[in-house]
Amino acid sequence: MSLFLYYLALPFVYLVSLLPFPVLYLLSDGIYFLLYYVVGYRRKVVEENLRNAFPDKSEKEIRKICREFYRYLCDLFLETFKTLTISKKKMVQHCSFHPDTVALFNQLATDKKSAILVMGHKGNWEWAGNTFSILCSQQLYVIYHPLANPHFNGLIYKMRTRFGTRLIAMQDTFRDMLAHRNEVNATAFIADQTPHPQSAHWMTFLQQDTPVFKGTEKIAQKMNQPVVYVSVQRIKRGYYTVMAELLFSQPAGTRDSEITEAHTQKLEKDIIAQPATWLWSHRRWKHKRI
Repeated sequence: MSLFLYYLALPFVYLVSLLPFPVLYLLSDGIYFLLYYVVGYRRKVVEENLRNAFPDKSEKEIRKICREFYRYLCDLFLETFKTLTISKKKMVQHCSFHPDTVALFNQLATDKKSAILVMGHKGNWEWAGNTFSILCSQQLYVIYHPLANPHFNGLIYKMRTRFGTRLIAMQDTFRDMLAHRNEVNATAFIADQTPHPQSAHWMTFLQQDTPVFKGTEKIAQKMNQPVVYVSVQRIKRGYYTVMAELLFSQPAGTRDSEITEAHTQKLEKDIIAQPATWLWSHRRWKHKRI
């Protein structure tokens, strides 16, 4: 059955990837109407998350951010498919790197230093990885959670590796990083997922008691690779810019939870500045401190 669904969906996916951007966003508008007004996909979750994160905002403001989030979510979904056929030139036009970001990664490469990149589910993180692989000399590895369906997992793998990015399954992270320790590379972690409460570092994030993964910090300390925070800002519909900041050049010397708190606070500031472009639909606060 899963194979049947895969081959049924495949022509649609490739058709979407070939659509000109104006037509792509017309399709996105239609999906938005269905998702927000008809289906109401996770609207209660999104609205509750927004109210808790922004208690000073009025209901009118919350609803406005909510609508903007669903428009962004539909765009993001279809933009991801574009990776299958978009050219390198177009990719860099639609997801550009700030000159200071290019300079930072060039300097790290010149110094022959591998880096750990940490970011959140904000902006178009998929496109950011594509542009990195096009513009930067380091081999990019992205930590990911493989899909249970092998056919759709293969499709996602193809999308993410088309421009040279390589993927590391989450359970193999440290082992694979050790295997590649002699090359100059960059390993990207999306660190705003929901960890098990017992193994998490707890801190205040968006006004709420929040568990945060410590895995990125632990690996950074063991590998002693510079930690770089990556921010993806939406400039306008279909266009993003990526900015990076060196947080720690010698992670081995940091105190416990220092790295975790630093990159989480950076992400919080980015979300507050541009709230509609973070993934509010996931159940980020489903766990309570034990």
